[in-house]
Amino acid sequence: MTAVRATAVTAAACAAVLATALPSSAINSYNAAPAPERTEVGALVATWDDDSDPATPDRVDWVCSGTMIDADTFLTAAHCTTDWPDGVRFYVSLDQDVQAGLDAAAQQHPGDPAAQAGAVGVEGTAHSHPDYPGPASDPHDISVIELPAQQVAARWAFTPATLPAAGRLNALGPQGLNSTDWFVAGYGTQEAVNGPGGQTHPGGGVRMKAPVSFDALNKSWVRLAMTAPQGNGGACYGDSGGPNFAVIDGRTVIAATTITGDGPCYATNVSYRLDAPGARAFLAPFVALP
Repeated sequence: MTAVRATAVTAAACAAVLATALPSSAINSYNAAPAPERTEVGALVATWDDDSDPATPDRVDWVCSGTMIDADTFLTAAHCTTDWPDGVRFYVSLDQDVQAGLDAAAQQHPGDPAAQAGAVGVEGTAHSHPDYPGPASDPHDISVIELPAQQVAARWAFTPATLPAAGRLNALGPQGLNSTDWFVAGYGTQEAVNGPGGQTHPGGGVRMKAPVSFDALNKSWVRLAMTAPQGNGGACYGDSGGPNFAVIDGRTVIAATTITGDGPCYATNVSYRLDAPGARAFLAPFVALP
């Protein structure tokens, strides 16, 4: 998957996260494939002010990934929706290639970030966990975008992702977790590439997927291996907030959301569990929980 491009996705939006943990970015180039069938997976697009006039937005970009979990609720990460300048506006796009859409909209609506964002997405209202950022044991790094369901349905056909039952990952046990098929999806960038001036993360803005495998489980996190020799791909910058799916009892379930990982995006995807009490308590007012 591709990650958020190295443009100024605003220092306010990312600096606080980068200071403590590197947010995951994109789907890696190895063992990955386009995911046009994952129509519930979308990109979070933002418009914001980048000069001295906050009355009008002058920047637009896709910034994170996420998932529709019912007809009007888009699940993503709190570090994607907090610490922005006043007046930030969020849009959700379920297009397969959001970057191409934004590029075309920039030509059609030059100098009008709001029109460009509206060309690819539907505007919604962000609700970040009120206790974010929390401790490492449970950072509360979860948020939703509430959307007008009719507008979303008029633009895209999708089946919302299936959330896990309470404690479902614990119930699988070590053997079950190891034998479960896992995959990650998102719009993020690729793993680090060395070049003049240092490392860069190419790509981003296109919905991709890649297999991952179970590594470790604790109270709020599931760690998933992204190592290429094992046939895995993985997440990178811009995949934050996006889904990590597990096939449980023959059903594809969104088990966790991408939050962080190793800086070069080669080794581990650290994902926030959706079957844990903290995540379920936050989601309960927005969606029917299994």
